[in-house]
Amino acid sequence: MRYRTRVTAPAVALLGTAAALTTGVPAQAAGRPGAAPGPETLGDPVYPALGNDGYRVSAYHLDFAYDATTKLVEATATLTIRTTQALSRFSLDARGLDIRSVRVDGRTAAFEQVAEKLRITPARKLAAKCRVTVCVAYGADPRRTPPPAGGWVATPDGFAVCCQPDLAHTVFPCNDHPSDKADFTFRLTVPTGLRGVASGLLERTEQLAGDRTAYTYRSRSPIATEVVQITVGDYVIKDRQGPHGLPLRDVVPVARAAALEPALTLTPALVSWVEQRLGAYPFETYGLLPCNNDAPDAFDFTGLETQTLTIYKPNYLLQEESKIGSHMMHELVHSYFGNSVSPATWADLWLNEGHADFYGLLYRYERGWPDSKGMTTMEARMKDTYAMGDQWRLTSGPVAAPNAANLFDSQRYLGGVLVLYALRQQVGEAAFTALERTFLERYRDSSASTEDYIAVASEISGQDLTGFLRDWLYGTKTPRMPGHPDWTVTPAKASLSAPRDRRDSRHHENSATL
Repeated sequence: MRYRTRVTAPAVALLGTAAALTTGVPAQAAGRPGAAPGPETLGDPVYPALGNDGYRVSAYHLDFAYDATTKLVEATATLTIRTTQALSRFSLDARGLDIRSVRVDGRTAAFEQVAEKLRITPARKLAAKCRVTVCVAYGADPRRTPPPAGGWVATPDGFAVCCQPDLAHTVFPCNDHPSDKADFTFRLTVPTGLRGVASGLLERTEQLAGDRTAYTYRSRSPIATEVVQITVGDYVIKDRQGPHGLPLRDVVPVARAAALEPALTLTPALVSWVEQRLGAYPFETYGLLPCNNDAPDAFDFTGLETQTLTIYKPNYLLQEESKIGSHMMHELVHSYFGNSVSPATWADLWLNEGHADFYGLLYRYERGWPDSKGMTTMEARMKDTYAMGDQWRLTSGPVAAPNAANLFDSQRYLGGVLVLYALRQQVGEAAFTALERTFLERYRDSSASTEDYIAVASEISGQDLTGFLRDWLYGTKTPRMPGHPDWTVTPAKASLSAPRDRRDSRHHENSATL
């Protein structure tokens, strides 16, 4: 007989306490000599509590059942892990989930929830370098912890998820760090009449008893936990074809499908443009998810990249092309920088956001669309940004040295664009294009660091760019801009207030493409 304790306390009440203990399995089971508890961190410089060591995840299978009456989710997360050391105990990241039970290789395991960790003690200690299946049954209320504190976006007819940067573990137990990417499959059971959609391609549709339908999706490429997408609602799937036969699918609220169609038809041309610069689109499909919630506080961003689907506020997409095209490019570029190549740590976020804004602005200026400052050329915008360089370094830190409070400041967006612009000025456009493509090819389906980017840039350009890029990325003073000796930096003023914590402001609203 299994003993289960349901967790019902809100996440804040769990901090520093142990909740949801099982007692059916001895906490120190006999087993492997030398086994020890796995470390409960991967040492991220921005989010040191995220991630767990002692194993790596190779696959997740998420099985969600949505009840339209209660608006609750019953779920099972099945993880395939490979241990890197002998383990007497290991942990997953989990917060705000009602854990029902945990099984390790089919055997009931003891578990406890402490702060943001789900500590698991298997019935038998685990040997190093062994393959293990972990099955966690749990319940969740998408309305309990809305963004920005949680990763669920509740809608009138279901939910979507937005897990970036540190919220995937409020949706499913996981090793919540972009360096531990894994294969994903999803099975979403919903009342007939609603649609369940997830990252990847639809593999199977099942008609079940009780007037329910189950949709199974699989991703052909590994996914970082922060860019998983799962959504349920009254949606219609709009299929169209992109360049080279790429399947495009949009997940659109039925009641708004016609109004949103003009924005959706822009995607094929966007994909063609970015492929000419960065190479073939890296995944099996792409599309937009105008989430079925127009409330101003539904979520704290305009658009957010999730793998193979970009989630948007639907009203944003009702504007004319000149108002949305640049940011649509920004989000599409994240399929390359951020999704295909994920940041090795959250300090490497500038690689995601700097590149997305760089190409998003190039796309805007090629079309003659003025930006938010009325400028129509990259050179003009970079000169303006350059002048603010020292102030941003004072208030937001160097480009590649953020903290949790300033992670999504303009420094990671336009500050990152400025670094890329300086690099292109230094090496020339041909070498810049070559190093960008090489970086993407070399680290496809994995994670890469700022140092990895510097190494590729030096290799492909034939120049040792280590000092040059480190000055731009980590220096406290803005370096001279190659090719523009006349550009000047406005002296920084310590009296200016520092940017607000991302959780108190608009996530992604610092993008220059908006």
